[in-house]
Formats: sequence, C-alpha cells, structure tokens
Amino acid sequence: MNILVSGSVAYDRIMDFPGKFSDHILPEKIHILNVCFMINELKENFGGTAGNIAYALSLLGETPTIIATSGRDFEPYKKWLVKHKIPTEYIKVIDEELTAGAYITTDQSDNQITAFNPGAMKYCAGFDFDSVSKEETLAIVSPGNLDDMINFSKIYKQKGIDYIFDPGQSLPAWSKENLMETIDGAKIFICNDYEFQLTQEKTSMSTEDIIKKSEILIITKGEFGSTIINKENGNTKTYEIPAAKVSSIKDPTGAGDAYRAGLIKGLVSSNRGIAHAAKIGAVCAAYAVEVYGTQNFHFTSDEFNERFKEVFKESPF
Repeated sequence: MNILVSGSVAYDRIMDFPGKFSDHILPEKIHILNVCFMINELKENFGGTAGNIAYALSLLGETPTIIATSGRDFEPYKKWLVKHKIPTEYIKVIDEELTAGAYITTDQSDNQITAFNPGAMKYCAGFDFDSVSKEETLAIVSPGNLDDMINFSKIYKQKGIDYIFDPGQSLPAWSKENLMETIDGAKIFICNDYEFQLTQEKTSMSTEDIIKKSEILIITKGEFGSTIINKENGNTKTYEIPAAKVSSIKDPTGAGDAYRAGLIKGLVSSNRGIAHAAKIGAVCAAYAVEVYGTQNFHFTSDEFNERFKEVFKESPF
C-alpha cells in the first residue's frame, strides 16, 4: 500500500530556561518589551508533521513517502530518515532557505515562548501523482505549506485517492471557503477538540454538516482519548476510544502525529474497522508522550503488540 504523507519537515530547537518568565517581564512595561533569557541548554530534535508521522509509521513496519520541502541544512535529517528506511526523494531541497524550524523556550512553570521560521516551507513541494494507483494509495494532508494542502486535496479528489485531512495548527490561515472545500470529500477529517471548535467557528458547520462532507470525523482529546463519528450504512455511529495508559507524561508534543501514524497503519493493514485503527493510534501516541522530542521514542513490533494486548485485550494485527 502506498502511503503519501504531505506536511512539514522541521527542526525543533528546544531551550530550557531555569527561571520564570513572569520574573523578567514587567506588565507595566509590556509596550517596550526587551528581555534576554540565559538558557541552560539547547536540544535539537527532528520534527515537523510529515516527518513525525513518517517516523512512527516506519516503526510500525511501513515505508511512507514524505512530500515536503527542506532547506540547505537538511542533510542530518535526511540521514536520520534514510536510517529508518524512509524515502526522501520527494522532499524538495530549497538551497536558498533553511529547513523550517521551531525555537521553543520553556521556563520552570512549563510556560513556553515559541518562534517558528517556515523557511523552505514557504515553497510548494512536488510529486508525480500519476505514479500511484488510487486503489493502492492512502494519503494524509497534514499541516505544512498551505497551497500544497489545498492543491493536494483537490488532486486526491480528482484521482479518487482516499485522503485524511488534518489541518492542525494551520487552521488560523485557512479561509472559510477553502476549509469547507477541503473537508468535502475527505475520507477522514481529524483534529483535536480545540481545532474542532475553531473549525466550527470558521465554517459555521455543525457536526452533522461535517459528517455529510467527510466520511469519518475523528476528534482527539489527549488523555481523554478520541471520539469517532462514522457514517455506516446510512446511519451515524459514534465510538469512544480511550487513551492508552502511560508510565509518565514527559512531552505531549508529537503525540497527535503518532496517533495519526497508528491510525493509518490500522487502515492499511487491517479490515477491522476505523475504531480498531484508532486503538492502534492510541497506543502509538502513548509511546510519544513518554519521551522528550517527537521522534525519540522506539518500540519493536513485539513490544507494540504486547502493549496493545495489555490495553485493549486483543491483538492489533
């Protein structure tokens, strides 16, 4: 099965500030803010929506194709992907730009100040969509270059390719018309509970309206699991999928991407339905929150199968 993952490839540069931002920001002087934070350390991690989803899929035994852009500093990330047997030929390198980067400073109260440089993500990626069979392809449109997100979904609809639409953090940039058009025809529309509310506010669409446009709606809710609303034989059916138990929560960043990877794995490897695929997503997400960074978790197929059985009392595959 061909798995096409479009979205962002980025470096996450995480800095630890040993104090509290509130001790250095004077509310009465906010109009002339000029502060400098001395950090303890800087950690660089591989990230981006497409990179994160593809990485988790590789742990699950799949070989996804990333469709994205990167910059002149991409080589270390490329070696990482190649190490995990993830194809890189459709990651376009823009020599005039740096790879997209998130610069995140966290204080002792877990407050964060983040700056994001889109860099190469400002440019569109390319892909030969005629090279894949619609019957043997599943795509996910995840947050990245906005024009790509809009255009790829149109191409998937034209070619009859099933796609998952995941607007995520790109939602504020969408117009009402483009958002409604991209939801219309998606096999799955997936978002977290905050993003779902924002979607409804932007489009004035009810849950029922969205279900009429997209075959399946999935709303993730962090530690409270996920809700699936699915049209089955003309009827609407709702599934509540619990979150998988975790040993500790170190960093929730990237858990949503891991969930999506598990969901895709379930869809392409099993005919046991969307609820079962979401359970695979829930277990994959549990691994992600137990470590810092979005691509620093690991598991073998045996470890994953055993954990899945412990949580859901059945085999994943």
